[in-house]
Parts: sequence; C-alpha cells; structure tokens
Amino acid sequence: MSSPSRPLAWADRLAKLYTPVVADVLDRIGFRSQSFHPRVRPLWPDAKAAGFALTVQTVPAREVAPAHPYAGELAAVDSLQPGDVMVVSESACSFWGELLSTAAAYRGCRGVILDGPTRDSQAIQEMRFPVFHVGFHPADSLGRLDVVGHNIPINCGGVLVHPGDLVLADHDGVVVVPLSAAEETLRLAEEKVSGENLVRKALATGMTTQEAFAKFGIL
Repeated sequence: MSSPSRPLAWADRLAKLYTPVVADVLDRIGFRSQSFHPRVRPLWPDAKAAGFALTVQTVPAREVAPAHPYAGELAAVDSLQPGDVMVVSESACSFWGELLSTAAAYRGCRGVILDGPTRDSQAIQEMRFPVFHVGFHPADSLGRLDVVGHNIPINCGGVLVHPGDLVLADHDGVVVVPLSAAEETLRLAEEKVSGENLVRKALATGMTTQEAFAKFGIL
C-alpha cells in the first residue's frame, strides 16, 4: 500500500531509469558512495528491480538445530509490502530460494538483493522474479545463518542501506537512493535522461564529443 512517505509512484519512476544515470545524479548532489560492489550481479542479464528497501541483517548461526527454525527469515518475508525490494546483508550460504521467491512475489515484492549466494536459481529464473546475488550455493541457511532483525540499517555490497531507501538494480549493478534525496534524485535523473537523448542524437549525426559536452554538459 502506498503512503505519503513512500509513494509507489516513486518506485515506478525509478524503474524507468537505469543505474548509471542515477549514480551520476547522486554523485552530483553529494552522495558518492551509493553504488554496490560489482560482485552483486543479476541472476539473469535483463533482471531489474526497483523499490523501497526492506533490509535484513544476517549473522552466522549460533545453533545447528535452533528451537525455532527460520524464525527471523520468515518474519522478514511475511513483512514485505507491495513496492518493497528485500536487501540482505553479507552471508556465505544461500539465504534465498524458490519458495521464498514465491511468497515474496505474492506480497508484491519487486525483487531481492543479496550480498551472498542463492539457490533454486533455474526455478527462480523461470518465475522471472528479480534476484541479485554473488553466485550460487546449494546449502540451506538453517544452522548456518540467523536473521537478527529486519527494517534496520545494514551494510550490503559495501553500502549503508536504511529501511525505506529507494533501490535500483539492473545489469550495471545496484544503486541506493537515500529516502531524503528521493524526490530530487528522481527529478534530476529524468532530466538527465532527456539530455542524454539529445547528446546521443548529436553524436550520431557527427558532433564531436568535445562539442557535445561543451553544449550539453553531459557525457
């Protein structure tokens, strides 16, 4: 459900953009550390996710056979709302798979970004549920990692992510827009896309790169 603090229209506008232009705008307005480490890659080349971050903090498991298996993991998935993108801190085993993808998609989640591996990858790809990850690993999370909280600030891909930040992920990587800068970032990014379209046409008709940059200030 949309709310004044996180209008779904923002997520929809973000989905029409691409990560390089958003990263450029964030640089311009003073946020220069918002792009994930390049180890985080899409499950398939044209996967794309845009929405509000629901953050999940994982730690190495304290018990191999916990009394309440998957408790934190299930609570995080069940708290997803339409327009969310789940963002999960670094882990060494698979936090995510096909069944959680099914549950997340039903709740209107727009994708999952993992600083760790995933499994059931072919089934997830067939679902076309956007997942970004660092590779594949067949081992389950049970007895290997615990979720100690969700909707708290986390580090993922080398970036500090706060609950409700806007997140965009595509083939070029992942970029996080602080919620406080969302409206300005979206406006400037949309303007930059329009400018890039003009530069592209000018270059395609013979204008030199120096002339184009002097005229449009965009590269």
